[in-house]
Amino acid sequence: MQADFIITNALIVDGSGAPAVPGHVAVQGQTITAVGPFALPDGVPQFDAGGRVVAPGFIDSHTHDDGYLLAHPDMTPKVSQGITTVVTGNCGISLAPLPARAVLPQPLDLLGPPELWGYESFAAWLDQLRAQPAATNVIPLVGHTTLRVAVMDDTGRAANAAERAAMAALLDEAMAAGAFGVSTGTFYPPASAAPTDELLDVCAPLAGRAAIYATHLRDEADHIVPAMEEALQIGQATGARVVFSHHKLAGERNHGRSRETLDMISEAARHQPVCLDCHPYPATSTMLRIDRVRLASRTMITWSQGYPAATGRDFADVQAELGLDDEATLARLAPAGAIYFLMDPADVTRIFEHPLTMVGSDGLPFDPHPHPRQWGTFTHVLRRLVREERVLSLPAAIHRMTGLAAEQYGLEKRGLLRKEYHADIVLFDPDTVSDLATFAAPVQQSQGIAAVWVNGALVWNGQSPSGALPGQVLKPAARAGSEVA
Repeated sequence: MQADFIITNALIVDGSGAPAVPGHVAVQGQTITAVGPFALPDGVPQFDAGGRVVAPGFIDSHTHDDGYLLAHPDMTPKVSQGITTVVTGNCGISLAPLPARAVLPQPLDLLGPPELWGYESFAAWLDQLRAQPAATNVIPLVGHTTLRVAVMDDTGRAANAAERAAMAALLDEAMAAGAFGVSTGTFYPPASAAPTDELLDVCAPLAGRAAIYATHLRDEADHIVPAMEEALQIGQATGARVVFSHHKLAGERNHGRSRETLDMISEAARHQPVCLDCHPYPATSTMLRIDRVRLASRTMITWSQGYPAATGRDFADVQAELGLDDEATLARLAPAGAIYFLMDPADVTRIFEHPLTMVGSDGLPFDPHPHPRQWGTFTHVLRRLVREERVLSLPAAIHRMTGLAAEQYGLEKRGLLRKEYHADIVLFDPDTVSDLATFAAPVQQSQGIAAVWVNGALVWNGQSPSGALPGQVLKPAARAGSEVA
């Protein structure tokens, strides 16, 4: 047997959903060379798992790490919870292609400070990631909102024919450079004026490719059904796999409607490629918006340029302090970000039970007081949904974090512990693995993740990043959008 090291005495959860089995995992270079109960050869270094679980590295199906990968390549918030691959460019916002500018319209500023921007082509950003790799692999999407900001002088209207052609050309270039697909965020001001026919025109280059169409829906509250129908229409027209991003039902009057929306997804999956991602918290986070403040039962400020003292505090308390109505308070704080408590925990659980649900953190890594999902999403699932509430079995949860995501995004030889697969591996203790990040104290490393390897290199030693930066910009496979889920 050829191996540089062997993880021995492990409980193997291989990412397929199959039951755990005892055994070993051998790695040579970037590749797994053996999995299972095999005789240990002499002279090969061993990493004793001590009966802990070894699984494929987790795939974070929804991130905004586009700029964080370059600014903080050790990716500590992610590798410390077992993540080895991140999907970037979600919600319509990607770091490229967009020339440098001093002021970024919200929500583009959620990706980080203006100095991170300035890649006039998607290829230029990918080239930078390859020249300056991070600890994690990257699945890149290009954002429709970014395309709008790049080519339009006024995003408060529908794009004209020339602008649509320009955006489609930029998307075509991005796909040729290695983008897995496009994301949209018509919920947000720079894209909310884009009608369905604009999305169809801009997304035309997806046709005939193994492409992803990931969408932050136009409405996740009262009008979620027509918003979902719009997304499915675009998927049908382009042949792309529709990914419903951070699937949720916002506002108390919509609580319980996940039964309706999940039935829609199940029915659609019979006819076209479709899936969804979700994080395990009853609160979401984005730019500060008055409609979200009024819909949420509680709003916490994550950052404020207009009134920095509001950071980490409840909007209601800040409003009382300032003695202003809600609109005037928002104007005083803006631009700003917030966490909104507006989902029903029962909906969140029901969404996680759906067989096409992947796990995505949707964290905003540059927020001074971020949502705890940036540091704790995957370990929160393992602690609460698996160990404490038993909503999911361990093999089922791991499947959603690994094999399912790899299948939906069309990754070749990733997402499973198999011979000849890439050695993206996580070792953890299922009895102690826990998230420590909370809404009050969100920047905290998880516990119980003993080791993480990316492409065969150790990136997390259980306490801190190793300094290794073996992450790769992954390439889409031919089958990503070509088959019904």
